[in-house]
Amino acid sequence: MAETAHPITLTQSAQHRAELEEFEREDGPPAFVLTFSEVKLLGIAGVGFFLDVYDLFIINPVTTMLQYRLYEGGHLPTNLEGFVKAGANIGSVIGQFAFGYATDSLGRKAVYGKELMLIILATILTLTTPTGTLKPDSCLIYLGVFHILLGIGVGGDYPMSASITSDRANIRKCGTMLAYIFSNQGWGSFVGSLATIIVLACYKGTMENGGHTSKVNGVWRIVVGISLIPAFGTLYQHLTLPESTRYLKAQKMKHQVHANEAADDIDRLKQAQCAEELRMQNEKPEDASLDDKSSNQKIDEETAPVEMVVKKPAHFKEFLKYFSEWRHAKLLIGTRMCWFLLDIAFYGINLNQNIVLQQIGYDGKTGTPWNRLFKVSTGGMIITVLGFVPGYFASVLTIELLGRKWIQVQGFLLAALFLGILADRFYKLSKVSFIVCFAFLQFFFNFGANTTTYCYPAEVFPTRFRATAHGISTTAGKCGAIISALAFNMLSKRIGTPAILWIFVGCCIFGAFFTLLLPEVKGRDPDTVLTEELRAKRQARKTQEAN
Repeated sequence: MAETAHPITLTQSAQHRAELEEFEREDGPPAFVLTFSEVKLLGIAGVGFFLDVYDLFIINPVTTMLQYRLYEGGHLPTNLEGFVKAGANIGSVIGQFAFGYATDSLGRKAVYGKELMLIILATILTLTTPTGTLKPDSCLIYLGVFHILLGIGVGGDYPMSASITSDRANIRKCGTMLAYIFSNQGWGSFVGSLATIIVLACYKGTMENGGHTSKVNGVWRIVVGISLIPAFGTLYQHLTLPESTRYLKAQKMKHQVHANEAADDIDRLKQAQCAEELRMQNEKPEDASLDDKSSNQKIDEETAPVEMVVKKPAHFKEFLKYFSEWRHAKLLIGTRMCWFLLDIAFYGINLNQNIVLQQIGYDGKTGTPWNRLFKVSTGGMIITVLGFVPGYFASVLTIELLGRKWIQVQGFLLAALFLGILADRFYKLSKVSFIVCFAFLQFFFNFGANTTTYCYPAEVFPTRFRATAHGISTTAGKCGAIISALAFNMLSKRIGTPAILWIFVGCCIFGAFFTLLLPEVKGRDPDTVLTEELRAKRQARKTQEAN
């Protein structure tokens, strides 16, 4: 006999939380219309992504410049070229996990800003590469080592910026805010190409007319050094960013409507949180340190209010316990595998743009050294303008309408389609056809999985595990990037570029399948989900003890 379905009754706390979510989802301006405070947050949190891709895409022209400075125009040793290009990604693997775990266990405020200090230090050390005193191979090793240090800082910014943004974002705009921050990758690529072109133009007289090719040594140092401007410009804001005030406006609105209602535990917790956040904006550093100590006091997860447990900093044992359940583990498997498969294809293409530039006539194989370098930089600008920036902003404008899951699946499948066309017709497409096809490929990478694989871990996991889970997911992606950076050149010589592109097609198709493990997170609050899971567990335990 079929069991009778009973209606689900929410607890009073859950009902108030639902009211909060309903308030945050209320109709208002479109999600992509930002307030001043949101723009300020984007400027602070987005600088890490700007620097990530700025470094990623200037490393191609920089290695070309080093050919003329160190090897008199000859090719760099294949293994050392791969090491230099993969260095930042190797460091990112370390930084993403280490900073992600530290952010969850020590708190956002205690850690945020330290990764930017590391980026600044590594950039300065990169600029000190002694190309005039060390042997050429030793110079590349020197550069690669500090590129790894730079990657640790850049990698640490991934989980931290994602967590800080999603902690502060209105539920209705969370995906848009994350997409805005991630779109800084497009601007990093654009500015990197533009800076290289401008600096090269300034050196044209010396290199082209004067014949001083060695002056390229100054070009690459200036281009790399430009990245210090946004880093130093936002360092103070990183170090002094106050705690989240996400619930402040919602609390004010709710208490105006429910002024005569008694507040329950979650109401008092939110009121205390809001008062604390306002006070911390003007407190002295020594007071903050005392508060941090008191906030880290042990909480009994079995008896404490579930709302307090949800916000409690997580340690590794608790992290393992949470993800030992399949319903949680499958989410981490989904975010990790999607990011891993995406980055094999995405970085395989973008870390080896010389293959693409050759097909469109901007590989810099002919002409004077200055002309060759200028062509490579111009080609990078073309690639960025055609696909990168438009794809990112298509995600920004539609992510709250279409949802993350739809964008990710269609992005994977359409990227697979255009990769298949390039693989099948690699040597047969005309220059215009190749540019159009490649532009669509870049567009659907960025109006697709390259954006949503970043958003998913920041929205699908609860606050106390978010940064660690995001760091682990990002680490998987960077492992894919490292594989592409180290294996692409070797495999292209053995099996050919079209065969590698077919491998990328397979990665994108599998990525679409792994996306099916993930729920749609539009309008979903993972802390509410965790709160109700904890309540259900306690209720089940009480029922079992009663029987």
